[in-house]
Amino acid sequence: MTYVMVDVEADGPAPSDYSMIVLGAIIVEPALDRTFYGKLKPVSDKWIPEALAVSGFSREDTLGFDDPKSVMDAFAAWLVDNVEGRPMFVSDNNGFDWQFVNWYFWHFTGSNPFGHSSTNLGSLYKGLVKDTSQNFKRLRRTRHTHNPVDDAKGNAEALLSMKEMGLRIKL
Repeated sequence: MTYVMVDVEADGPAPSDYSMIVLGAIIVEPALDRTFYGKLKPVSDKWIPEALAVSGFSREDTLGFDDPKSVMDAFAAWLVDNVEGRPMFVSDNNGFDWQFVNWYFWHFTGSNPFGHSSTNLGSLYKGLVKDTSQNFKRLRRTRHTHNPVDDAKGNAEALLSMKEMGLRIKL
C-alpha cells in the first residue's frame, strides 16, 4: 500500500454544485519528491467568492484552467506510475478533500483508484498521542500556503514525523 497525501482547493462546499479548482498530491516517503498538480476548469456556474479567494485564483483565472476529465485522467495515470499496491488517500481534511476527488474520479473516469476509503491525518495524530484535543499542524515544516502541493507536502512531513514518534505505518 502506498500512502498518497492529497489536498484540494474548491470554489464552494460540495462537488457538482461547486468546483474543485486545484488538486495536489504527494507520495508519502522520505524524499517527498513525487508530486502531482492539476488546475481544473469549473464544472458549475455556481461559486462562492470567499471560498475561491482561498485558492488565490480569480473566477476568470479558473475559466482558463484545464478540462477536468484530462486532469483526472492525468491524476489516475500518475497514481499508476507512482503507487505500488493500492493507493491510500490521506488528507488533513478528508471529509472535504475526499468528497471532491471521489466525485471527480467517478464523474470523469468512471472509477476511483483509491476505492471507497480515506484516512484523516488529524485523527491519526489524535490516536497516536491519545488526546482528541491535540493538533498535528505543528509537525509541518513546509508552510501552509493553500497551494495544494505545498499543503500536501507539509501534511506528508507531519505523517513522517508521526512515524518517528511511534506510529506503526509502512511507508
